Amino acid sequence: MDDKTDHRIALFLDFENLVTNTGFSAANFDLQPAMDRLLERGKVVFRRAYCDWSRFKEAKGNLHEFGVELIDVPPSTRSGKNGADMRLVIDALELCYAREHIDTFAIASGDSDFCPLAYKLRENGRQLIGLAVKEATSPLFVKACDEFIYLRPRTRAEKEKEKEKRAHEHEEGGRGRKQGKGHGAGERQAKEQAHGGKGKAEASKAEVPDIVLEVVQRLLSRATGPVNPSLIKETIVRKEPDFDERDHGFSTFAKLLAAMEQDGLLKRVQQGRQWYVVGPDAAPPEPQGRGRNRGAAPAEEEEEEEVYPDPVDDF
Repeated sequence: MDDKTDHRIALFLDFENLVTNTGFSAANFDLQPAMDRLLERGKVVFRRAYCDWSRFKEAKGNLHEFGVELIDVPPSTRSGKNGADMRLVIDALELCYAREHIDTFAIASGDSDFCPLAYKLRENGRQLIGLAVKEATSPLFVKACDEFIYLRPRTRAEKEKEKEKRAHEHEEGGRGRKQGKGHGAGERQAKEQAHGGKGKAEASKAEVPDIVLEVVQRLLSRATGPVNPSLIKETIVRKEPDFDERDHGFSTFAKLLAAMEQDGLLKRVQQGRQWYVVGPDAAPPEPQGRGRNRGAAPAEEEEEEEVYPDPVDDF
């Protein structure tokens, strides 16, 4: 895996904040969606959750399954307010200074009290990812993060659907091994055709957001050559940490760029195995003809091409 994308991530959960007026509860809190998003970015090498666990016993088993260390912080005042957030801040800063190989911190909380921690981590060259429920998240904390991922409780129907999907895939795998590759390929093709119609219907509802239009136009106006799509995505996320193309109807960022190309807002060109983005009026890239330049015949072809009049001379 590329070292540039293989981040080492430390995950800190302010658990009480995640299950208070958010739609989550200790019993139904599911860490899997958040872990899936983080694992797309690198390895989660540190996992720790803070709260008064005597109040949230139902969540212990689920968190233990994900290897999360539970830090018990009993109430320190008569009002019941505990020092979980303070303990989390101290541990995060200590880890920042003691473990240089950890380059990314994920703070699962929507509390704006963590803004100073966010600024200090970024000041020390760490990337910061925030995770919380949108309705219970402070906009100040969103702005303080490099990237923000919104969590939402999964309904019982969604969980049952996921279980059925996994069971179906397991059965298909076993059937495919027994019956051969041909039958499995036919089923996969039928599925792709079925999902293809759904994908087209969803694509018709998709709309390119203004933040993407703004960033693409500015980058292309200043660029002296092709622009890497990853640079575009990183710039958008820096401006809007909670940006997610799926919220706008695109399953991937590449499909969003493809939609912009169809609208004539940009062009995508391929150089080797990598795709790049250029302005809509950019000239097509010249073919690389190193092998053809060795002989005399290609040179004659180039001379013949040069005798054609320039279209500008016709005006």
